Amino acid sequence: MKRIVLTGLTLAAVLAAGVGGYWAGVRGLPVAGLRDWLGVEGTLAAEPTGTGTVIYYQDPDSKPVYSAMPRQTADGRAFRAVRASEDVSFEDTPAGTAETTRQASPRRILYYRNPMGLPDTSPAPKKDAMGMDYIPVYAGEDDGGSVVRVSLGKLQRTGVRSELVVRRTVGRLVRVPGIVQLDERRISVVATRSDAFINEVVNVTTGDRVTKGQVLLQLYSPNIAAAGAQFLTDLNSGGRDTALGGARQRLENLGLPPEAIAEIERTRKVPLSMTWRAPRDGVVLERNVVEGMKAGPGDVLFRLADISTIWVLADVPEFDLGAVRIGAPVTIRVRSLPGRSLTGRVSLIYPQVGEATRATRVRIEIANPDGVLLPNMYAEVEIGSGGAAPVVAVPDSALIDTGTRQVVILDRGEGRFEPRDVKTGLRGEGFTEIRQGVAEGDRVVVAANFLIDAESNLKAALRGLTQPEAQP
Repeated sequence: MKRIVLTGLTLAAVLAAGVGGYWAGVRGLPVAGLRDWLGVEGTLAAEPTGTGTVIYYQDPDSKPVYSAMPRQTADGRAFRAVRASEDVSFEDTPAGTAETTRQASPRRILYYRNPMGLPDTSPAPKKDAMGMDYIPVYAGEDDGGSVVRVSLGKLQRTGVRSELVVRRTVGRLVRVPGIVQLDERRISVVATRSDAFINEVVNVTTGDRVTKGQVLLQLYSPNIAAAGAQFLTDLNSGGRDTALGGARQRLENLGLPPEAIAEIERTRKVPLSMTWRAPRDGVVLERNVVEGMKAGPGDVLFRLADISTIWVLADVPEFDLGAVRIGAPVTIRVRSLPGRSLTGRVSLIYPQVGEATRATRVRIEIANPDGVLLPNMYAEVEIGSGGAAPVVAVPDSALIDTGTRQVVILDRGEGRFEPRDVKTGLRGEGFTEIRQGVAEGDRVVVAANFLIDAESNLKAALRGLTQPEAQP
């Protein structure tokens, strides 16, 4: 029974101590008086205090109520000052408190910089217009070089990522409009070299397809008849080879086909009507002849074109011309063939730039066995650009292009970054060729690099402002 009573008294004493501690904290009772009132011997452990600058102020009862300036509660109690060492931080700090580290290895403060990033420094501690403390810059943090140091906590919050520089093939598609045109080497005309009268024209009109050697018309030419008579006379008289060759040459000069000359030689007769045949396979583009008309020397009677191979002329802008090379693969699409594409290669880059369009014509030869491509069709042309050899390239996101200079941020490891000026080359498929400034195997920042670049520029500006103050 006595043991139960003693246990109850002990528990009551503990509860009383707890209640007393609470009221002592609330009503501000002195620790010594509390010790005497409870009858506790010994000392109470002092609560550790924070170090560093005051970050903000918190409700004294640890409620989620904060203030940037000193403040009091409704009952007159002051908010508790929360210092830098007491706040949650993602910065990389060595083991122990900041105060312990500072006592172990004191660092020399070079200057204090504006907490909002403004180009304003001070040789002594101060506050800005908003009451924020200036941030000290220590000797180890400003080495005077171009390397920027960023803590791992900041790297995680800003999302900085880096990738390894490798060699790859850089290429892209140059998309330009084009026009289907005839191959100039596959166009022929039917004409006479002397005055002639058209006796008969076969049933061939514009747009019809003809084959090589097909009869097109019959005509009578006085000059051809006279030359044929002289040739026949030389044949019948057994003339010399030179005379016979001269008469044959006159017939050839008048445009008489070889088969017509052979016919005169075989029949020993000069026909009144000469047969004119198609010189090639193709499509009739023009028919300018009718029966009974008189044709003069050089008059175009028929115009024929072979469309089995055709050209596509594309206008490439001047700024894309350096990416196009002869032999580059080309894909062509026309509106009359939805869902179908034709392939070819660049055969010629014309040696001039259009004064009005600032574009250069590129010629693509393409097979057209089905005849689906017709002259003057509109075409959508995709030209594959870039070289076949791998080059040093970085992602487009790694390049900071100011217009006058190109910069990438090198990742040196351990939170160290270095801006590097580079010279660029071809661009395509999300990558940019680097011709100078970066080597294979380097690591470059591909995300949030503009933040590091801004920090580097700010650091350089502050260094220029504070260099005289940093002198001993």
